Amino acid sequence: MHLSLRQLSTFREVMRSGSISQAARSVGRTQPAVSTMVRTLEDQLGFALFLRSHGKLTPTPEAQFFLEECEDILGRVERTERTMERISSLQSGKLKIACHPAASSVFLPRLLTGFLKNRGDLDVSLMMRSSGVIEDLIASQQYDLGFAETPQPRTSIRQTDYDLECVCILPKDDPLSRADVVTPNDLDGRPMAVLFDEHGTAVQTEAAFRAARCHFNKRLELRTFLPGMQFVAAGLCVMVCDMITAYSHLTQTPENERLSIRRFGPKISNSVSILTPGYATQSMVAQAFIAELQVVVENMQAEISDTLK
Repeated sequence: MHLSLRQLSTFREVMRSGSISQAARSVGRTQPAVSTMVRTLEDQLGFALFLRSHGKLTPTPEAQFFLEECEDILGRVERTERTMERISSLQSGKLKIACHPAASSVFLPRLLTGFLKNRGDLDVSLMMRSSGVIEDLIASQQYDLGFAETPQPRTSIRQTDYDLECVCILPKDDPLSRADVVTPNDLDGRPMAVLFDEHGTAVQTEAAFRAARCHFNKRLELRTFLPGMQFVAAGLCVMVCDMITAYSHLTQTPENERLSIRRFGPKISNSVSILTPGYATQSMVAQAFIAELQVVVENMQAEISDTLK
């Protein structure tokens, strides 16, 4: 027995309307075509669905039972169609994102706020993890995408890399806020906030001071640069920090309270990457979010460049 959805929906319309002619109008077919479909359905089922007398149809008890089954099947199909429509329009689905600490407090939540607007049935998991952990989560396909410091290439991960320039953060009334470029000579001996010794920005910054024969005064060692903003604002230190933290500060702080952001030379790089599983197909919602993330990263670079002019 091979019943089609068209047969089931046509039978349902006949039962609802009580008339072959009315059902034909509802499903957009001719009356003979509907009559033939009902008879074919009865032949396939092996029992009568209607008693026919003087041009009238009277449903049999078996027809009432079969209607319940049809309603159940067609209801599930219609719900599935609606769900698929919402998925295709990015209104529904699931998205799992792993994000490194620098972008987890402001940068990605700000992007997600706009992305989730008018997408009430879209479920998102946003987890902060270290970059090394994110790499493994993406390689093992546990998350749809990761935003982390750039790892070494591997076949189990697709990555889009961005070489982001670190910037110097100073109190807003610091004399160096008028400089085009702040150098180790300008910061010789000044208290600084830096990340832990193994981090690439800390290694590069200390190397720049050492090459310039300047005193690198590491007063505060941090896990992330975000709390350093408060220390700089209080006049306790200055810091050379990643672009994402600096951009987050710009986007959430009133203009009259913003710290001074200047270019640091020599250039200190902090490369970040959008990571996706190498052996998995991206969902449409993941593709859409990645496209927006790429735009936001590029816009951030442009805005920071304008700030440094």
